[in-house]
Amino acid sequence: MLNGQSAQMLDEIDFAILAYLQNDATITNAELAKKIELSPSACLGRTKRLKENGIIKGYTAIIDEQKIGLEVVTYVFVTLATHDRRTTEAFLKSVRKIPNVLECYNISGGYDYLLKIICPTIKDYRDFVIDTLIEVPGVGKVETSVVLSTEKQSFQLPLSVSRLWKNKKTAGGR
Repeated sequence: MLNGQSAQMLDEIDFAILAYLQNDATITNAELAKKIELSPSACLGRTKRLKENGIIKGYTAIIDEQKIGLEVVTYVFVTLATHDRRTTEAFLKSVRKIPNVLECYNISGGYDYLLKIICPTIKDYRDFVIDTLIEVPGVGKVETSVVLSTEKQSFQLPLSVSRLWKNKKTAGGR
């Protein structure tokens, strides 16, 4: 996790690098350096620092799930059977190993976890729930919402609303 000291070291150039990389992670260092008006070596150094500090977690290709036959996306609310450290750790250890589980969030409210799960068909999802999900240690109850259509999907963080960006703009007098 990013510590406070590293967070304070972000400046407008760092945010510009992040913005360009979010938009196109395949941009070359030379192209990026030109866009942000830095030397290639300075740009590469900053990009490496952002990665070393864990701000850039990695790079990936965004694949259209429909075009590769993964047509059913669900959000699954999970309530654990018991609420103790051992049960929670066993649940999380198992969930992290399941490729169909794309995301897992510990949430507040009436449920303990929210999972984003993807499967080829609704029958595959049903089988997944019966054969895999309810077999995960600690699962007490599951409730599913099936995505009917995706109206907006973004993988870019809104950098302009980051409290660090606002602090930099205010501190710099802009």
